[in-house]
Amino acid sequence: MNSVFKPKLFSVLKEGYTRKKLSSDLMAGIVVGIVALPLAIAFAVASGVSPDKGLITAVVAGLLVSVLGGSRVQIAGPTGAFIVIVYGIIEKYGIDGLIISTVLAGFLLIIFGLLRLGTLLKYFPHPLVVGFTSGIALVIFSTQVKDALGLQIEKVPSEFIHKWSAYFGKISTFNIYAVAITAVTILLILFTKRITVKVPGSIIAIILGTAAVQLFNLPVNTIETFFGEIPNTFHLEFPKIDFEKIGYYFEPALTIALLGAIESLLSAVVSDGMIGSNHRSNTELIAQGVANVVTPFFGGIPATGAIARTATNVKNGGRTPVAGIMHAVTLLLIMLFFGKWVKLIPMSVLAGILIVVAYNMSEWRTFRSILKGSVFDILVLLTTFFLTVLVDLTVAIEVGVVLSAILFMKRMADMGKVIPERVDSDVIDDYSKLPPEIGIYEISGPLFFASAKEYCEVLKSMGIKNKLIIIRMRHVPFVDATGLHNFKGALRILKDSGTLVVLSGVNDVVCEDLKKSGIHEMVGKENIFPSFDLALAAATTMAENMRKKKKSA
Repeated sequence: MNSVFKPKLFSVLKEGYTRKKLSSDLMAGIVVGIVALPLAIAFAVASGVSPDKGLITAVVAGLLVSVLGGSRVQIAGPTGAFIVIVYGIIEKYGIDGLIISTVLAGFLLIIFGLLRLGTLLKYFPHPLVVGFTSGIALVIFSTQVKDALGLQIEKVPSEFIHKWSAYFGKISTFNIYAVAITAVTILLILFTKRITVKVPGSIIAIILGTAAVQLFNLPVNTIETFFGEIPNTFHLEFPKIDFEKIGYYFEPALTIALLGAIESLLSAVVSDGMIGSNHRSNTELIAQGVANVVTPFFGGIPATGAIARTATNVKNGGRTPVAGIMHAVTLLLIMLFFGKWVKLIPMSVLAGILIVVAYNMSEWRTFRSILKGSVFDILVLLTTFFLTVLVDLTVAIEVGVVLSAILFMKRMADMGKVIPERVDSDVIDDYSKLPPEIGIYEISGPLFFASAKEYCEVLKSMGIKNKLIIIRMRHVPFVDATGLHNFKGALRILKDSGTLVVLSGVNDVVCEDLKKSGIHEMVGKENIFPSFDLALAAATTMAENMRKKKKSA
């Protein structure tokens, strides 16, 4: 148990915690708490629950994950990815069903961590993740059209196509005031960043939008229209459990657990790259599990690591879990002392906030780049995307994983039919005779979703030891979208650290994929060679130039 569960907070305190670190963490935590406020409210309302449940989730889950988690800077709470799932569960199983499903998901996450399954994230191909993330973004956007336009629709259908049919059928009932408030909200969020990074545009939009509606008595729906009075206190909720039907909740619980695991570990990986740290994936899963077991009993909804809030934490100086704790405390104080005014927020402001969230989630640039790649990656991407939008997120993940495995087996079978056009000549047997600046690393086999993470982690560590790396790719028959994504990330880190990269033995198929992904320009086409002897000669010349430059300096 001790080797699996090692919270970062205790490690940080053991290392020594200075007053300077405390000051930075407190400031970052306050800023993130303010940023999280409108998002917690918006995610809750869009999920079909009252806004206080979003705040409770951010406070309770955010506190538990920061205290028990395996990341230094992870910020947890409700996220946009769960909107679709929570709304569907409530519609099918009710609030009691949501509580039971979330608690079961929490236990599944704890089991994932105890079984050391944290590293299994690498087996989710990049096109799969982009596919369901982009699909969720489109679904979130479609849920906000009614409030964004102020349409007079009593009950919006849950199915995607029927939903849009209802919108077009009632388009004549739009409310010009709601449209204007939504548009101003989006513009404020987009352009406030140019003026200040400390106060988020969403907070400014909420304050100005609410004030305008109250002062001028504008005829638009507010949170109070749908939820009435909003409590600003905590209380325990216990669901009515029919143990004979507990099996019904396993499928939604598994969906929550899988999505929570993927999103929290992705967030931890992104933050690792920002601060040069390494998270403990199994500890993080256990912490997320504990948070999802406890939070529903206080009235909360599913929670996971939030990439945008975690990035905000890092950018504002947060470097330890204390910042996450402060974020939860800030939200608690806001909820206790200002929660009574939440009911006045216009629904069109929340719609504007969520439209921006959906746009940021869409990853349209990555989506477009994958569409330029191999037919296998395109098939996984589009299948997952359309299943998420038109059928169900659970089905999308299940089909996407199985399809990825089948297509990978197909590609491996096709390898036997490929005759390499280029063969490296082994011109050097003793690597100890190399110039000290040069390191050599060989990728042997396909750079695909199951191997990309390990290869790229080794490359990043080599960049610390060597100022010039030759990456031999003579035995790489193909690169998939996950491999390209991870390889590009590793090369960017190497470039930022001042390490030069030379590629050798790149076949025509892989070379074409490198061009499409932009890696060709990142490395420099003059540093990509068909054979090792040419790469070594060029690298040796570069090393000599480095030494001359160092002497002259």
